[in-house]
Amino acid sequence: MQKLITVNLQQIIKTTIATAVLSASVIGFTHAEVGEPEKEDLKFGFIKLTDMAPLAVAYEKGYFEDEGLYVQLEAQANWKVLLDRVITGELDGAHMLAGQPLGATIGFGTKADIITAFSMDLNGNAITVSNDIWAQMKPHVPHEGGKPVHPIKADALKPVVDSYIEQGKPFNMGMVFPVSTHNYELRYWLAAGGIHPGYYAPHKGDTSGKIDADALLSVTPPPQMPSTMEAGTIYGYCVGEPWNQQAVFKGIGVPVVTDYEIWKNNPEKVFGVSQGWADEYPNTHIRVVKAMIRAAKWLDEENNKNRPEAVKILSKSQYVGADYDVIANSMTGTFEYEKGDKREVPDFNVFFRYNATYPYYSDAIWYLTQMRRWGQISDNKPDSWYMDIAKKVYRPDIYATAAKELIADGVIDASEFPNFKTETGFKPPQTHFIDNIIYDGSKPNAYLDKFDIGLKKDDKI
Repeated sequence: MQKLITVNLQQIIKTTIATAVLSASVIGFTHAEVGEPEKEDLKFGFIKLTDMAPLAVAYEKGYFEDEGLYVQLEAQANWKVLLDRVITGELDGAHMLAGQPLGATIGFGTKADIITAFSMDLNGNAITVSNDIWAQMKPHVPHEGGKPVHPIKADALKPVVDSYIEQGKPFNMGMVFPVSTHNYELRYWLAAGGIHPGYYAPHKGDTSGKIDADALLSVTPPPQMPSTMEAGTIYGYCVGEPWNQQAVFKGIGVPVVTDYEIWKNNPEKVFGVSQGWADEYPNTHIRVVKAMIRAAKWLDEENNKNRPEAVKILSKSQYVGADYDVIANSMTGTFEYEKGDKREVPDFNVFFRYNATYPYYSDAIWYLTQMRRWGQISDNKPDSWYMDIAKKVYRPDIYATAAKELIADGVIDASEFPNFKTETGFKPPQTHFIDNIIYDGSKPNAYLDKFDIGLKKDDKI
């Protein structure tokens, strides 16, 4: 019993000290060295997508080892399995969809307290349609110099979807998970073109997301997207790379719009851990974030000069495992739409610049607004609720501690991070959406009121 009390007392003292370090660092803006990791041997999960790159680079470049961490990276079958294994503790943390920690915390799907202190990247997704659907869309797409004018809006798809509805045929499309960026981006793009993507009604036990839908969206694991579309099960999909460029290489489909064009510099993946794990291993957590910030910087530094090496790493079978040329098509700053129509898109994948690694409250709130818009949040919530959930899940305090360690170590200059003395966690109102609707994260309900399609105020399915 005495031993148990001693162990518990030690853990309480350790957690108290770590909390004090965080508070001193964030509130007083002083530097206090982070202690030794409480846990050294770690297992992190990921899905085979190019935006898992910060994990692979931190491992391959020895950044985890520099922090006294011995990490094993393990590919997971799908996003649900990945989340479940973080919750059970089989994984210490994982590459997650930006909406996953939020969805889990509010109890949509699996209920669990998951947090993130690190944003893994910006952009990186696209919407691809089959060759047949593209042939039907093309007459409705403006052209200039013989090439389609981008961004291509869903207005060009609406006549195609309408014709399917008239024929009594379902128009099926794929996304990767109900709380995925891909689901919300695909819904946003469709709705901006007058195509209803359907509602969820969890209070009625309906989590299909197909109520009142013109286009029927369903879950397909990322690596299976091209083959599922080729089989005719779906007519298009929204997914991360390399699975859009894979459709181009295989000659089975055409990416029509990137998420950079839907919402410029949108947050895509985060690194998620359980709240319990973060409480038990605070120093370990900070050290993990330090290593991943270094990896993100390496990926973007000097105008992406390291991207070819990164592509070589990602093409290994234990990571993404796709051909080098397929991964390089987007990772090195270009993107191929229709076969042969390759364009410069230097910010298709962003890992560090534009403060990409910082977990902004306003990013979290955008995802929550989309959950409400499509019925995953059944009831109206006050603006304060959105803020409370954002603060519970997104943890810039932990990020700031890790960043200040790197600054004190002389690894990264303070100018490359947000100004932690003045940073509020809210980006200025964002204007770069495909429908030109301005997003202000401090006013979520006013934002929801701006949409013609979607729930708002006291609407309920």
